[in-house]
Amino acid sequence: MPEPLVIEDFVAHSANVNCLALGHKSGRVLVTGGDDKKVNLWAVGKHNCIISLSGHTTPVECVRFGHTEELVCAGSQTGALKIWDLEAVKIVRTLTGHKSAIRCMDFHPYGDFLASGSTDASIKLWDTRRKGCIFTYGHKLTVNSLKFSPDGQWIASGGDEGIVRLWDIRAGKVLKEFAEHSGAVTSVEFHPHEFLLASGSVGRSVNFWDLENFQLVSSTERDGGSVRCLYFSQGGECLFAASQECLRVCGWEPSRIYDSLSVGWGKVADIATAQNQLIGASFHMTNVALFVVDLKKVQPFGGPVINPNDSINQSPFRHGQSARKSFSKETQLNLSKPPMSVRTIEENDRSETDPEDETVSHILDVKDYEAIFMPNRSYVLSQWFEASYYVCSLICNSLQELH
Repeated sequence: MPEPLVIEDFVAHSANVNCLALGHKSGRVLVTGGDDKKVNLWAVGKHNCIISLSGHTTPVECVRFGHTEELVCAGSQTGALKIWDLEAVKIVRTLTGHKSAIRCMDFHPYGDFLASGSTDASIKLWDTRRKGCIFTYGHKLTVNSLKFSPDGQWIASGGDEGIVRLWDIRAGKVLKEFAEHSGAVTSVEFHPHEFLLASGSVGRSVNFWDLENFQLVSSTERDGGSVRCLYFSQGGECLFAASQECLRVCGWEPSRIYDSLSVGWGKVADIATAQNQLIGASFHMTNVALFVVDLKKVQPFGGPVINPNDSINQSPFRHGQSARKSFSKETQLNLSKPPMSVRTIEENDRSETDPEDETVSHILDVKDYEAIFMPNRSYVLSQWFEASYYVCSLICNSLQELH
């Protein structure tokens, strides 16, 4: 694998940086949060802050872009979540109910829902239109990572107790619990097409789970350090697994390492791909660093194979040809929906440690702000959006039935 190119290393906050996230749709934007209680927006490749958002009263512990990159959410040390509209540069929702720091969050692929995980060991599913909590799920210890499935019907989560759980959000129950990790689960990631889930842990291994049969497909060897971040390639050919010491490019049937790169990029927090490049983002103290690797020089996309005589270096994955079931936004999962006790977080349940303060926003780079966050947007419904809207409607109807 080629050496990573450091494209930026800059001071991002006036106090320690606690979290960051890349915009996975474009690969052009970055959001950071820090002990200075601010949320800062950046253009990848530039070290000038575009927008600085204030409003949290305690340090920002987790940040995440919406799938269209029009929204960004930030979670605080005291458990409050704030969602900003980046085009309007204003806060649109404040969600309170967690009792301690937010560790992870994810936007629903196409609905007005948000899931969040906390050090209070709970996962909350929010209806962002109503500003209410629909369901509360749980782990025994801190929830470190969670993701919605591509069809929006499941949530996968991983916790400090070493457990991976798969939740059916329509039925409000656990579908399966995976307990094969030897340490805290740090990252979970759905395959973009197949019924496949990857999970990484402080035990240094990555496990691949078949979500049709709920069985372990394979595990990587325990090389490198604790797994900090997982990301499937956009075509689903491989999985990128990042730790503080190295970046591994993994396959799962059979288990293999296509490529590996020794790195020293500190606390890597997110990776993404854009225009045949792999982008990595890390932080240390008040600084953020961005790295780029040319994917055309990385196996299985190109470059020299690890062993030219070994056929396992060639990826067997071809979208649409796998025997494993694929996520579909048109075909619904026929899962049972037992009656549940559902409640919305009421005012007396809300945290008083992080009130809905008026947000102060500063546009620091008007030119980049207008180019990135104020394009001429079209809302013409594509076939994809129509199918997504149909699935979202079914989920909403199911949630209403449970009430």
